[in-house]
Amino acid sequence: MTPKRKQRLLLIGLLLTAVSGAVALALTALNQNINLFYSPSQIAAGEAPDNTTFRLGGMVVEGSVKRSDTDLSIAFDLTDTAKVVTVRYTGILPDLFREGQGIVTTGSIQNGEFIAQQVLAKHDENYMPPEVSAALKQANADNYSTEQTAQ
Repeated sequence: MTPKRKQRLLLIGLLLTAVSGAVALALTALNQNINLFYSPSQIAAGEAPDNTTFRLGGMVVEGSVKRSDTDLSIAFDLTDTAKVVTVRYTGILPDLFREGQGIVTTGSIQNGEFIAQQVLAKHDENYMPPEVSAALKQANADNYSTEQTAQ
């Protein structure tokens, strides 16, 4: 093998190593920043991972909002019309947050409770986040098929 050929082979090897390292770093960074969406039914079924940040969406159950008298803590129930999950949040809620409204929260399950880090409310009466809409439709379809088989 000639010295020029050895030099080219070494250069190609270094280039492949550098590209592989860059791809590995990019995939690691993307994997850490992925926020998956789960519905209350999926959480009740145990599909959501513990101690991993993800999004939870649904409708705030009427009469379920409980505010703390001493701090900014709040607890409320979120439903997809099939299952209910209790959400705990500490902070200032969006102005549009209210019972009976669709919301999306970002947080994680810790010790069996969903602890929200962020709460997002819809911006008008006609809008619903696509994930929440799909989860509600799926829960209603599941309820309908369950009722049909029971009859």
